[in-house]
Amino acid sequence: MRALNTAATGMMAQELNVQVISNNIANMRTTGYKKQRAEFQDLLYEHVRRIGTQTSDQGNILPVGVDLGSGVKTVGTPRIMTQGTSVQTGAELDMAIQGDGFFKIQLPDSTYAYTRDGSFTMDAQGRVVTADGNVVMPGITVPQNATGLTVNSQGQVSVIPQGSTTPVVLGQVTLTRFVNKAGLLSLGNNLFQETPASGTPQDGLPATNGAGSLLQGSLEQSNVEAVSEISDLIAAQRAYEMNGKVITAADQMLQSTTGLMR
Repeated sequence: MRALNTAATGMMAQELNVQVISNNIANMRTTGYKKQRAEFQDLLYEHVRRIGTQTSDQGNILPVGVDLGSGVKTVGTPRIMTQGTSVQTGAELDMAIQGDGFFKIQLPDSTYAYTRDGSFTMDAQGRVVTADGNVVMPGITVPQNATGLTVNSQGQVSVIPQGSTTPVVLGQVTLTRFVNKAGLLSLGNNLFQETPASGTPQDGLPATNGAGSLLQGSLEQSNVEAVSEISDLIAAQRAYEMNGKVITAADQMLQSTTGLMR
């Protein structure tokens, strides 16, 4: 019976939906995390009576047809790149992006990745790095014993060298923008990678040409909303249950048909 297979596709779709929701909930406290959403499309139809066909020699047109659908499929799990809430931490190298853009990170194989996680620190050489030790581009090294490290909203990094009272500019934090942020590939570890769908990375200064500004001593939190996710989870669970009931009903109908043939 066709209903069995159709309902099965619905159950598989809602199972994937729950997986996406569970990952969002698991990352509610992940810095810079962007939630995902499952998107679906209906499958092909069998046109038993095709709408708009001629039904008589006098030119009558069929006003409605008989179309039998075959279920649902998952077409994507795009990320929702909305702004998360900024929370103050007080750490000198913590930075939150307020607006569009990503921090550019150099990976160990010399390729680049991008992140909204601004929880940076210094390595043994004084370089500004991520929690995994990857260098934050364009590469800023803080002199030993320097004090008063500041990062302004335009990304300019300054310190007061030892034995001096005059701030010295060390470098400039840049931001990278993409035409289609949802087209970035998720690598894990709060990192994204460019793809043909995301467009070419566009490096620039914070607070210029549409790029966001920086807020020192703060971190951007996940944009996951607990109430919304729980609501979506309940809806997905109910949809799964209803598809299961369809399978039960179809099975009972098949049993009745089999009984008539005995």
